[in-house]
Amino acid sequence: MAEIVNLRQARKRRDRQIREAEADANRARHGQSKPEKTRRANEQATAEAHLDGHRLDRTKTPPSDSSS
Repeated sequence: MAEIVNLRQARKRRDRQIREAEADANRARHGQSKPEKTRRANEQATAEAHLDGHRLDRTKTPPSDSSS
């Protein structure tokens, strides 16, 4: 005798597997692991700090040479 299959559940199971396969493909194509994201953020912060260390501060007024 054949096994009874609920067609609604079978359709949902099939659709879930398809969505999961697409999600895996997108993760492989676009995703980064947490350590990669952390490393990239640390590198960016270090580069910004290095750049800011070399920035000329133009907001201060230069000292005047008035010797009166």
